[in-house]
Amino acid sequence: MNLRYKLFTAFLGLIIIPLFILGMIMFFVTYNSIEKKYSQQSEYSLKAISYSISNVFKDMDNVTDNGIATSVFHMALSADDPSKQDLTDAEQLSLNASQRNFRSLLYNHPSISYAFLYNFNGKGSSEIVSVFTKENFRTLPYDKFKGSDLYQEVMKLNGVPKWLAPHEYPELTGTEAVFTQIRLIKELSFFQNIGILVVQIKNWEFESIFRNLKIGDSSQKVSFMLVNDDGMILLDPDRQLDGQDFRAFTTKDITFKPGFQSYRTQFDGEKSILSVYHLKGYPWSLVSVTSWGSLSREVTVFARWFVVVMFLCLLGAVIFNLFFMNRITGGIAVIVRFMRRVEDGDLTTRVEEKGSDEMTLLARGFNDLMDKINLLFNRVNEEQRRKNQAEMRVLQAQIKPHFLFNTLESINVLAVQNEGRKVSEMVYRLASILRISIQDRDEITLEEEVKHLRNYLDIQKFRFEDLFDYELEVPEELLGCGILKLTLQPLVENSIQHGFEGISYKGLVSVKVWEERGNLILRIQDNGIGMTPSQLSMFQYMVNDPAEQKPEGKPQHGIHLERRGLGVRSVADRIRIEYGGRYGIFICASPGEGTIIQCVIPKYGQGEDHYAKGIIG
Repeated sequence: MNLRYKLFTAFLGLIIIPLFILGMIMFFVTYNSIEKKYSQQSEYSLKAISYSISNVFKDMDNVTDNGIATSVFHMALSADDPSKQDLTDAEQLSLNASQRNFRSLLYNHPSISYAFLYNFNGKGSSEIVSVFTKENFRTLPYDKFKGSDLYQEVMKLNGVPKWLAPHEYPELTGTEAVFTQIRLIKELSFFQNIGILVVQIKNWEFESIFRNLKIGDSSQKVSFMLVNDDGMILLDPDRQLDGQDFRAFTTKDITFKPGFQSYRTQFDGEKSILSVYHLKGYPWSLVSVTSWGSLSREVTVFARWFVVVMFLCLLGAVIFNLFFMNRITGGIAVIVRFMRRVEDGDLTTRVEEKGSDEMTLLARGFNDLMDKINLLFNRVNEEQRRKNQAEMRVLQAQIKPHFLFNTLESINVLAVQNEGRKVSEMVYRLASILRISIQDRDEITLEEEVKHLRNYLDIQKFRFEDLFDYELEVPEELLGCGILKLTLQPLVENSIQHGFEGISYKGLVSVKVWEERGNLILRIQDNGIGMTPSQLSMFQYMVNDPAEQKPEGKPQHGIHLERRGLGVRSVADRIRIEYGGRYGIFICASPGEGTIIQCVIPKYGQGEDHYAKGIIG
């Protein structure tokens, strides 16, 4: 990081960022405080609404209790003509004292909308007894009501009032947003069930309860609603959400359980605070929805001013960095850029020398240093190239005498045995092998290397006809790839001479070549005697002749020096020198299970400047 960025980072880290963190902490603390205080206020408000609603229900329970106690409903059900028991139409003088008192109570109670009775003993038109009529309302027939689950629930309550909210049973209560009380009527003398009372009260009293109670100041956007435990909105004073599913408007999975709950979530696409209070004794919950934007308006204004101040501070830091620090750090930045180009490998880069100040002296010193580095690098590169060539020649020279000795020994045996045809064939194949071996090229095609290997294997088959068989599996599309000569033959020779030593069965050498992830994989596998872990541990890259490192006082019988020395190690060292440390030979062996030698080299065409060689260069 250059000096300019360091100063700019210091300004950000020591001034801007601490101010930003402090502001964010205050902002979130304030937000959480607003939510907590509002939740407390909404809990008190919803409890007050719940208390008011419960009082309305209790007041109506008292009215119907009075009617039961004074036998008004009993007289209406047992009258000779039940259809003429409507207290709103009856003549005042025709009513007895109990009926007149109950009629006065009904008229004096402003909430009652209508009332009627289901007569258990009635038939036809006398099954429904009207007590307080209502226009344009058709009562649910008694037969249909008797088949509903609500009827069974009312019978189980045994006279305890059951309250129905709007939209819960529209077939019984109609489509208006009203509350309905339904209860069983008993004859007081014998406590016999004689009918069911249905009383509907007007909803304007509930609306006034919701509208007259506010949470916080008047600028807050608050709405209340009544929701049942299944999530249906029963009463919305604004008449917009009546009868709809409450969960469809919020992303929060809310369960309507006893007690008070408060959440900050989305409601109808707007971020809001939802407060839920379950009414005691009723399967309903009061819900208040308050817009979070109206609650956090002042905090949002503060946050905007804070962002503006932070932006101005940041802008001042940028202007200071551009107009003042650039003059000081500009020259240093130029030198640093050129040094980074040198780090990337561009040793030809030079800094323009202009002016007569200290920066010019620094640029001139940089250029002189690069000239000296280039000169030294070229010298080291040339010395390394000569060293690699010398090592390659020595390694190849180690392989050639070893192979010639074994081959000539085989020809000599055949000549003694007067096998002229076999001698001729072996000499021909040996000539082909020598033609490749003595070439001045270090690199040949895979096709030439396979031909060289096949000639060698045929020579060995002439010598050891029943000792082994071999398999070559090389795809034709890979024959044009480049490879170091004398790569496969020393590895196969190692398997034949040491892997099949002393075996009582016929050996098999398998050579397979394939491509994998841009590399050539050469696998030589035999079914010979294998190697022990101690023999495997002797194989190392780039070490001196193992004969010079033989431990004193330890018996060497049973240890194959070739496996840790000349043949395999020479091939491995050549691959490491040519392609680098990413490539080489991997040996897997177990006593009595044979040996697998896998050689990994880069895939490239003959003569190409392959990727591995580019890395080494």
